[in-house]
Amino acid sequence: MSGPGFSLRPAALADTGALLSLIRALAEYERLLHEVRATEADLRAALFGKPARAGALLAEAGGKAVGFALWYYTYSTFTGRPGLYLEDIYVEPAHRGRGIGRAIFRHLAHRAEADGCTRLEWSVLDWNAPAQRFYAGLGAEPMSEWTVHRLEGPALAALAG
Repeated sequence: MSGPGFSLRPAALADTGALLSLIRALAEYERLLHEVRATEADLRAALFGKPARAGALLAEAGGKAVGFALWYYTYSTFTGRPGLYLEDIYVEPAHRGRGIGRAIFRHLAHRAEADGCTRLEWSVLDWNAPAQRFYAGLGAEPMSEWTVHRLEGPALAALAG
């Protein structure tokens, strides 16, 4: 899939360095760079291991990776069908406004439907108004009645016992 001046393609094993660089750029934008612990080895295992745990898509312009999406499948007990969860999407600021984000979402929506998924879901930070406006323009609706919970680090270890 492509658009004016860019193309989308599945990430390949050789792309893990570029993906990690884009993940760090996203984390910096989200003021969360201090939380990035992922390595190229982690990405290789998740995306290309047996079994693969996630999928990734790269957006390229001028032969350079300028954006990405990383997703995995979920399952809904209510629908009895899978869903596609978009863990992260990022387009470098200099390349925004060119249709790359919309093309990524179109690609993922097509993939979700082809794979029998009943939903495409993702999270957005409360303060990220530009992203929220973009998602609303796609027809997405916020799920304000749900609150995300997380166990990690010492709390996860303590519960695991």
